Amino acid sequence: MTGAVGIGSRTAGRLRELRLPLGLWALTRIILLVCVFKIVVVPGPDVTSDVEQIYQSWYEVLKTGTYPQDDVTWQYPPAAALAILSPVLLPFLNYSAAFFVLALLCDAVVFGLLAHTGGRPGRSMRGAWLWLAAVPLMGPTAYARYDIMVTAVAVAGLLAAIRSPRVLGALAGFGAALKVWPVLLLAGTPKGRATWRSWPTAVGTAVGVLVLCMVWMPGSLAFLSFQSERGTEVESLGAMVFHVARHFGWDGEARMNYGSIEFLGPGVSVVSKGAMALTAAAFGWLLLWRFKARRFTSSTVADAAFVAVLLFTATSRVISPQYMIWLVGLAAVCLVYRSSRMRTPAYLILWATAVTQFEFPVWFSHVTQSDWLGVGVLFLRNGLLIAATLMACRILWKHTVTEAGTVIPVPEGQPEREKVLTGSV
Repeated sequence: MTGAVGIGSRTAGRLRELRLPLGLWALTRIILLVCVFKIVVVPGPDVTSDVEQIYQSWYEVLKTGTYPQDDVTWQYPPAAALAILSPVLLPFLNYSAAFFVLALLCDAVVFGLLAHTGGRPGRSMRGAWLWLAAVPLMGPTAYARYDIMVTAVAVAGLLAAIRSPRVLGALAGFGAALKVWPVLLLAGTPKGRATWRSWPTAVGTAVGVLVLCMVWMPGSLAFLSFQSERGTEVESLGAMVFHVARHFGWDGEARMNYGSIEFLGPGVSVVSKGAMALTAAAFGWLLLWRFKARRFTSSTVADAAFVAVLLFTATSRVISPQYMIWLVGLAAVCLVYRSSRMRTPAYLILWATAVTQFEFPVWFSHVTQSDWLGVGVLFLRNGLLIAATLMACRILWKHTVTEAGTVIPVPEGQPEREKVLTGSV
């Protein structure tokens, strides 16, 4: 009887603690829904047009039993069809309304997972608070792209990593079949048993999903040729060269190309190849880090995933605004663990997310024109992104390589499986 009373008391106390964050989550999400349903219109381009026009057009094609293999804007792995078709789960709503509601549900799942994990002994609610703040700071773009669905899969996988490497592997593999980048969740799995359980599971899941998609509908691999032909998108790091060069007579233009506004003209191919070289260098650094890493704490899987996605985002030829939702989700998972030292890079990503809403959609016309307001806001956003990337890389290296000989304190009551994972026993 006493035990039941104690459990009830703890549950009641936990609900009281969650009253404020739950209330703020509900309030901010109502505001987001007001924006995506255009009750209040955010200045700049209509961010919901991708759902209402592009996604819905893909939906109509997918319903006929084939991928949109004649549409160059289809640049996603085959399992992305599941996200595009997901509004069929809410047949009583029109396509865009159903999509926004499902995005809201994914947002709620992420917040719930972060809050639940953050309330455990030795964990922190900082991750839930970061997610609570960052999604509305991104504005309606957060609900008008399917990236929030992919991020929900990634967050669930990372939070399951300690207890079940196989679950991490399965969700990373499925996420990779949705949008490739979740494969980077596996970058920091501890050497040995955890890696041998998670990596083969990820490969098996991804291959299984891809085979099912290939059997399901023709055209499942058409995205490969479309993606390879992307150029330098105006919001990317490499694009800064041309934003400045336009003020000194560069003879080029920014226009729609392969589904986004890209720079076309002299030198663009060189910068694009330079971006790919930087991505290759980032991959090399990750391999070197993994080879030299000696300490794996409870937060290392999340920290390494955060660093890996930061590296590949910052060096990409394309940095679309919705990419920030990936980084926010991974940063939030890092902050759940008290052993993580990624607090400052995570907060830099929070600020970069806030700036991103001004870069797109509010002042996007200034960005495409390369005027000083557009260049300034883009320099600020990309500067924060670069600072977060460099700082996070340094922290990860120092925490897992340089300080590898330091004794790790083990919190009281830490589960045995977590002690093994962290190297504490």
